[in-house]
Formats: sequence, C-alpha cells, structure tokens
Amino acid sequence: MDFHEERCALAAAFRWAFRLGWHEAVANHFSLSVSDNGQVFLMNPAGLHFSRITASDLIVCDANDREATFAGTAVPDPTAWGIHGAFHRHLPHARACLHVHAVNATALSCLQDPTLPPVDQNTARFFRRFGYDDGYGGMGFASEGERLSQTLGTNRILLMGNHGVMAAAESVARAFDELYYFERACETYLKAASTGLSLKVLSDDIAEKTAREWEDYPDAPWQTHFDALCAILDEEEPDFRS
Repeated sequence: MDFHEERCALAAAFRWAFRLGWHEAVANHFSLSVSDNGQVFLMNPAGLHFSRITASDLIVCDANDREATFAGTAVPDPTAWGIHGAFHRHLPHARACLHVHAVNATALSCLQDPTLPPVDQNTARFFRRFGYDDGYGGMGFASEGERLSQTLGTNRILLMGNHGVMAAAESVARAFDELYYFERACETYLKAASTGLSLKVLSDDIAEKTAREWEDYPDAPWQTHFDALCAILDEEEPDFRS
C-alpha cells in the first residue's frame, strides 16, 4: 500500500503549519500511523522544510525497528524518532501526532504556572483537557520520548514544559484542529494576561459545559475545518499531493 490519502493529509498539515508560522527552521515533526496497531507510521524526513513537503516525501517508520527505519537515505531526525516512536509504540489511540514549537503554546509551557484559565470560548475548550509534562530533561531522544508518551493520558493535547506542544488524535484533521485552537487559546490568554488587568475567568461549571459542547458539536467540525484548508491548497499549492 502507498497510503496516498494519508500522505496527502499529513502533507497538507505541514503546509498549513508553515502558513500559520508554527514551523521552526527544519525542525519539528508530524507523524501518522498507517498500521492497525499504530506502530508503523509516516513521518517527515530530516532536513526538509515544512513549506516544501509533499505526499511522496514522507517516509515509513517502524516504532519497533530503529535499524530498519534509519537504513535508507531519507531518515527521520533522531529526536523525531525518540518522541514519535514512543508515542506510536505506547499510545494506539494517538494515530496522528503533530509536534511544534508554536510561539504562544511554547510561551505558556515556560511559565511557572502553565495553567490555561477559561477566559473565553477557546480556552474553555481545553478546561481540564490537556496533559502537562514538567520533567524536561534535554533534547527529545529516546528517554525523553518514553517519559513524554506517559503524560498525554486520554487528552489530545500535551503541553511539553519548557519545550512546546504535541497534538495527538485519531486523525490528522482532528489533531490539526486541536493544535489550531490550542495555539489560539494560548494567544488569547497571554495577551489578556499581558495587560496586567484582572481576568474575567469563567466559572468551572460554565467552562466544563462549554468544553462538553465543543466535544459534542455535530458533524465533525474538525474535518470540515481541515477539508476547507485542503481545498485552499488544492487551488494554491496542489503539488502537496504529489
């Protein structure tokens, strides 16, 4: 199997991450499981800029076979292997894993108190619904990846303390939507907090109600969001599918 549709979805996520300014040089990594057990996955090869990634550029990795994964000419970055390999090895529900150092989420991860208070509709979406890792121990090689994979829990967002953010979900569309709204939520909170004025924080009851309404919103809005993004790429950058 060539996994063409899966490749196209992941390539689209890279292109839009670049457009939204989430990329960092040629670092950061996205991956997508293509096996039933979740342990064989597509990933971007080392050194390729997000803005240029196409469906055919993505390489197939095996979370249980490092030697085979690094045997070819196009190989993953070793920190990508360390983090994503662990996620796909241990978390079968995390089919799509999108890791970036987006400015606002990363800024939140650097605060002594990384709480995201529910100050608007977007921040309320993540009320008690993201994991946090506070054990940063250096670059994301194997030991770091093993620890990070244990801190996501049942959430779709992991705030990686002093590092960045990971969205992990059942599809690229869902993971991208989670990442998009988490970055927007962090931006709103940090801008509001930067005024130095008192924040109008929603009650726990209203925040929880709003979060449930996000979860129960009809007709898979994350897929509608991602389909709209792919339609723009089909008009403006159709080579992402090549």
